[in-house]
Amino acid sequence: MTEEVKVKKNKASSATQVQSLSRALLLLERLAASDMGMSLTEVANSLDLAPSTTHRLLNSLRSHDFVDVDDTQGLWSIGVNAFAVGNAYLKKRDVIAQSRPFMKRLVAETGETSNLAILEQDRVVYVGQVESAQTMRMVVSLGSSSPLHASGVGKALLSVVPVADAMALIKQTDMVAFTEHTITDAEQFAAELQHIKQQGYSLDDEEQFEGLRCIAANIYNEYGEAVAAISISGPAVRVKRERLTHLSQLVVDAAQEVTQAIGGKTPQR
Repeated sequence: MTEEVKVKKNKASSATQVQSLSRALLLLERLAASDMGMSLTEVANSLDLAPSTTHRLLNSLRSHDFVDVDDTQGLWSIGVNAFAVGNAYLKKRDVIAQSRPFMKRLVAETGETSNLAILEQDRVVYVGQVESAQTMRMVVSLGSSSPLHASGVGKALLSVVPVADAMALIKQTDMVAFTEHTITDAEQFAAELQHIKQQGYSLDDEEQFEGLRCIAANIYNEYGEAVAAISISGPAVRVKRERLTHLSQLVVDAAQEVTQAIGGKTPQR
């Protein structure tokens, strides 16, 4: 075998390995999004793969406990090792553990659900939640995301990103109108971010869901960089306009206390 042939063969092998890895990661994402598990056919169809290829990937992941299968129903689901790897991320983000006591206090003080979210490319991802005891309350799944331009946590985190970068991220979202209150004009949104930066907190005023308000403030690391946003969310009939000043101060206080707890510093407005 000539050197040229060996090089081509090695490149082809590497490409195949990368493709298999990519497919395996997409497969894990599909299973993670499924509450009840998925059949082999469902997994294969969702990835547009042949059942034989899908079965091979699933068995490979199963051998490392990243997926599991219920043999009686033939349903595949996330395995214990996937949880272990995901939990390692939570341990790395000390802000999640440090935030929880303050989130619990916010719920006790306001009666509303408290969320913790981080900026992940062109979306915000929820990484922590303490639910309100109210029957009518906001509930999100950890790992789920919200739009940057129509969520309190999204607007708070964007407000401290350089304007050009923030607007570049926003353009990727197409600024979809979720309600009649959603800000869809770029100039108006840029002004909104400036206002949020000056006052130190953001308000989602029924911009993502009709009848739901959210107040959020940033948590900062030792470099004064926003690493997460803490919020409260609840029905507009309880999170009334006349309560916004009081409630926003509680959220800002909690964000500042978490910042101090992780050794961070809140930048000057």
